[in-house]
Parts: sequence; C-alpha cells; structure tokens
Amino acid sequence: QMAYASVDFYCESHDTPPASITLDIDETFDAAYGEQQLAFWNGFYGERGFLPIHVYETETGRPVAFILRTAKTPSGEELCAHIRRLIRRIRIHWPETRILLRADGHYSRSEVMAWCEAQENLDYIFGLATNAALRKDARVVATADACAVVRAEGGQPMLRTHCETEYAAASWGKAKRRVVARIEATTLGMDIRYIVTSLTNSTPERLYEFTYCARGQAENLIKLHKTQLKSDRTSCSSALANQLRLTLHTVAYWMLWHVQRAMPDAAVLKHAEFATLQNRLVKIGARVIETATRIRIAFASACPDKDLFVQVLTRLFGRTVAHAQAQAP
Repeated sequence: QMAYASVDFYCESHDTPPASITLDIDETFDAAYGEQQLAFWNGFYGERGFLPIHVYETETGRPVAFILRTAKTPSGEELCAHIRRLIRRIRIHWPETRILLRADGHYSRSEVMAWCEAQENLDYIFGLATNAALRKDARVVATADACAVVRAEGGQPMLRTHCETEYAAASWGKAKRRVVARIEATTLGMDIRYIVTSLTNSTPERLYEFTYCARGQAENLIKLHKTQLKSDRTSCSSALANQLRLTLHTVAYWMLWHVQRAMPDAAVLKHAEFATLQNRLVKIGARVIETATRIRIAFASACPDKDLFVQVLTRLFGRTVAHAQAQAP
C-alpha cells in the first residue's frame, strides 16, 4: 500500500497527464549490520545488506517508487513482477502516456522485455552484457575493425562510433531484438558496450549517447536519496519497518524537491543539492511563535538567507505567507 501510494503521489504531482515520461530504474546497496529480515550476503560488495529498487523520473527529479528487497541480483521473473505492478498503477492515472523504461543490464531479461513489448505505449532501453556471440557479430566486427584502422591512420588517441544489429540470446527464444553497439578504439585497445531497445525511430548514436547515457543522472538522484537524506539507515529488525523508513526518507525527498522547485530562478541555491538546502534553510536557528491565526518565524538579524526563506514559503503557500510577511512588524 505504501509503494502504491508513492506512485499515486508521483502521478498527482503532475497538473496534467504528460504525453511521455522516461523512468529510470536502478538498485543501490544498503549495508545491514544486524539480523534484519531480508538481509543477504552480496559477493560483489562483500557485505550483507539490501538491494532496494529506486525508480525516478530523471528529467524532473521526481521520485516514483522505492522497494526494499534482499541484496541478491534480481531474477527476470522478480523484475517483471515489480515493473508490471508499477506500470499498471501508473496506467490508472495516465492510460495514454507513452512510457520509456531505462535501466542497466540487470533488466535486459527475456521476461521483462517480452512483457514490455506486449503493452501499448511502453518502450524500453536496457544495457546488455557482452558475450561471445555479440563479439563475433559480423556488423560489430566490421565496424570495430574500420574504427580501429581510421583511428590508427589519423593518429588519434581515441575514436568512437556506433552500429546496430539484430540479436537473439538463447533464453529469448526466437525473438530478435535491436541491439546497439558503442565502439571505442583507443591506444590501449578496443572497448565495446551494448544496449538493447524496442525504440525504432532513432539512430544508433543518438540512442546510446543521448537516450541511454542520460540515465547517469539517476545516480545523482540516488545520491540525494541515499547519501544526503540517509535512506540507507535501514536498521530495524523488521522488513516492513525498514520499508516504512524508506518511505519516510522519500517524503523528505519530496519536501526538499518542492523547496528546490519553489526557489526563485535567480537564487544562488536554485540548483543546490539537498544537503546544502538543509544546511542553509532547514538546520538554522529561529524563534517560532504560534498563535491561533498565524505562525511567526523570527530570524536573527544576521541570518544570510532569511529573505530567500520568505520567498520560498510565499511560493509554496501563496497569499497566506505573503500577507503575513507584509503585516509583520
């Protein structure tokens, strides 16, 4: 219910249903130092903990959903179940919105891609791990050889190009999907990365460099949620209690996101991170005087951000704050 409420709150934060959205899905590791439910050993991180799923609308920085889960690599069946519930909840509010799911190679599972392809107005672009079949693909080999030759002949330290092919892993059955390869030839050798996508109306270069690589911004949003708002403090013994903790940290994220959006365009803190907003506008000393009709906040005369504080409150609450500020002695 809390997870569904988080999705509902995200949808209601839009005044009108958007024509299209891009949702970034990723996991982040939360260490556990006790006997918490769902805590599991993860060999990559060398610790016991959780691997909660984070979902953001990265373009606007809005949080969408956060799911506490054990710290093992998710299976295709598990990921498909999470995505199915997420999309169906969003469809209650926005039945016609085109949705693009963007994630790393954990999500390029046959169950996930097959389900997405069966839905209307739903596309995906996922990272894809390399393998022997992709390395031997004729189009990729030819493009990589040409890139290496041009780089060497031109004496360049690095040269990047892109190509696409059709590929079907054994676990995918007979379904062949569009795979884009980013090929980079350097003086140290060849580096090739792959993505798989259902998108058809864009070039390989644009799909990789602009559409897929933009998911890097989601890492910054995870940093805001996890590091600056301390959402990795999942130290309760009950998994449900830790999910509630994750939800409360998401509420804190929404509060600071609204403060950031209410910031005047010319303000120095317009693009500040959450930790800076907390130190400058939240963790400050003031005298709070409550009466039956209003709340007065008295700042020290030397407070550097008192005017900005009033501007943000006025934008958040409208006339009430503006009137109270005008009537203040």
